[in-house]
Order: sequence, then C-alpha cells, then structure tokens
Amino acid sequence: MMLYVKLFWEFFQTGLFAVGGGMATLPFLYDISDRTGWFTHAQLADMIAVSESTPGPIGVNMATYSGYITGGLPGAIIATLGLITPSVIVILIIAAFLYAFHDNKYVNGAFYGLRPASAAMITSAGIILARVVFFAGDFTNMINLKALALAVALLVFTHAIKFTKKLHPVIWIAFSAVVGILFAY
Repeated sequence: MMLYVKLFWEFFQTGLFAVGGGMATLPFLYDISDRTGWFTHAQLADMIAVSESTPGPIGVNMATYSGYITGGLPGAIIATLGLITPSVIVILIIAAFLYAFHDNKYVNGAFYGLRPASAAMITSAGIILARVVFFAGDFTNMINLKALALAVALLVFTHAIKFTKKLHPVIWIAFSAVVGILFAY
C-alpha cells in the first residue's frame, strides 16, 4: 500500500512542476529512478521509446508505463492519476475564476485575441510538418512525389467523392499507414 502512496506522490510532484509538456517530465523521472530504484535509466529509455510511439500525451504515457513496471496495473493507474491530478486542480481553479469574469469585456477581448494566435501556431505547425513530409525538411530539396500523391489522393477521396467522404478518419489513417508500408516511405 505504501508503494502506491509513494507512486502517487512522486508523480503528483512531477505533474505539478513539469511545465512545458511531456518531455519536461524526463528530469523528474531520472530523479525518481535515482532516488527510488523503481526503474533503471535503461528502462527509462525504453519508456521514452514506447511513450513516443503510442497515442496520447508522452508524460501520461510515461507515468503509466513507469507505474506499471513499478506496481503493476494498480501502479499504472495510480501513477497516471498522480500526474494528471495537479492539472485537473489548476484547471478547476482557473475555470472558477474565469466563470466569475465571463461577462467581462476585457476577458472576452483577451480570448478573442488569442484565437488568431492559436490559429497561427497551428498553421505554423502544419507548414513545418508539410515541409518535412513533402520537401525532406528543406525547400531546396526535391519534392517527395509519393507523399504529395498520397496527400492529393486523400484530399480527393475525403472531399470530392461522395461515398468516401463519409468514411471514418481512422479508416484513412489505416489506409495511409498501409500505403506508407507498401511504398516504403
């Protein structure tokens, strides 16, 4: 029982202080490894590889994996809850404050101004991703014709052909994965 309390506390601290995304949890995980001996640095490298290759936030994936190798399924659940609890608490506090100001013209104006900034950041990420996929990371390189052909085919199938427009996105993701494997992207 004490192991689970320690797991929750260690990952609660990690969730509270690791600001900046999942990779910001790495120094905390190395520290946990050194202080507790629950997992080795080699196992931590495996955690990173597994967490990067599975869906979901890397920090949560790493907490789940760490908890699992430390305390089995209950450990995985407890470590994950420990990591996300600080975020939930902070979000609830912010939501309470924002609700008190939901009719404030300055707060509404600030959120209105954040929309274009968010759109610009998402657009920037899309451009960077497109550059990496279609131009091998550099606009001066040759265009990746296979990637461009797949993108055009997906665009046509998902927007122009009536029957295929209604297919679930997971089908298109699976289709793209199969095409990537077959054509060795």
